[in-house]
Amino acid sequence: MATKRKRTATKATSPAPASPDSTAHVSADADELYLAALERGGDALTTGRFLMTFKEGAADAGIKALQSRKGMKVAHARDFKDQAVVLAEAAGADAIVFPEINVALLGGAAAARHGLTAEMTVTAEDPFHSVDPEYFVFATGVNPSDYMRGVLHTAQMIARDLGLEQEGAGLAEVGVEVAGVTWGLAACRVPQSSRDGNGIQVAVLDTGFDLGHPEFAGRAITSSTFVGQPVQDLHGHGTHTTGTACGPNAPAGAVQRYGVAYRSRIFVGKVLTNAGNGTQAQSLAGINWAVANRCAVISMSLGARTGVQPSYTSAGQAALNAGCLIVAAAGNSGPGPTEAPANSPTIMSVAAVDINLQQAPFSCVGKVEISGPGVNVFSSAPRPGLHATLSGTSMATPHVAGCAALWAQTSASLRGTALRARLISSAKPLAFPANKVGAGLVQAP
Repeated sequence: MATKRKRTATKATSPAPASPDSTAHVSADADELYLAALERGGDALTTGRFLMTFKEGAADAGIKALQSRKGMKVAHARDFKDQAVVLAEAAGADAIVFPEINVALLGGAAAARHGLTAEMTVTAEDPFHSVDPEYFVFATGVNPSDYMRGVLHTAQMIARDLGLEQEGAGLAEVGVEVAGVTWGLAACRVPQSSRDGNGIQVAVLDTGFDLGHPEFAGRAITSSTFVGQPVQDLHGHGTHTTGTACGPNAPAGAVQRYGVAYRSRIFVGKVLTNAGNGTQAQSLAGINWAVANRCAVISMSLGARTGVQPSYTSAGQAALNAGCLIVAAAGNSGPGPTEAPANSPTIMSVAAVDINLQQAPFSCVGKVEISGPGVNVFSSAPRPGLHATLSGTSMATPHVAGCAALWAQTSASLRGTALRARLISSAKPLAFPANKVGAGLVQAP
């Protein structure tokens, strides 16, 4: 989850070519791919699959190019209701296309069989500009070496839900708080805003959400899973980030207000498993779904310690073109560089600050555009705890997403690039370099 912890820096370089892996098919789940990666040895951060990024406006030509290859079976996100792709249902396909964001996922063996790998030569005539390895993705703050330990954490969460185990050192559950607002909302001037997010669709792509959380009863929530597990959040990360971005204005009892856009329409995309992990394609499938549903704001508190990924850059640009803005966590491996997808030029990257508006030492640096409250953040958590306090750039990101929804409510013209510009121009300047905090602390309208 997005708690602060030490992490070992990893070079953002492309992995060495690996032999085709027949298990790296488009319908494989994250755990299956990760176990296969461990058996392969070498770079365990790559899944063995590939992502083809089409040139802007050339998606249709790219699909035809794939279909023209003898024996290549191509699935399409539009074959699924609302483009909520279930990769497990694409068994038998060699590739699956995400048309809204101009990206296709290629199975490892099929890609190698057709010469579609990172080592291929791309010509000016090709409808795509790159083929790149697919990476694993983690809830921001999760060390890849802890990946499989997440399975144990999931089991513990289930046990706690059943009343079989007391809460330990995972989610820091808290007791009833005094009424008022969290320090983060106060710092962002949310209470003073006359806006509530009404009419704005906000997508949170994370570990899912506790759909039975009592403080969200009656809220309009649209949900889809992209990881082969129910949307119900057994991890906690997604429930926490959703709460900050879209939580209630007045929780029952003497509980602080912790949500920003409390009347927004919530779109929950489960792109990370209950162990807090996933793949790049699952994240891209979530973005494709959110863009297809024209969510004005897309919040992503996840990442991987890699260089800029063409597929994310394409997805970010497609989102902006459609009037959607992606905001993503810079990462918790500071003072290391901003992680993917936040390091893409078309995606807004978010750093974290503490209650004294000091840069959080764990917050990544480099390509940073704005900051949000990210230390000791109180928000919602899965039952039975209901609330938790966490730290990380994951916690800063939904503050920005929620404020973005409030700004979007002020004018129909504030969408995409214009919304991004308004967030930056209205930020509160901080006494730190731009590569650490960006334009400053996000502010509500």
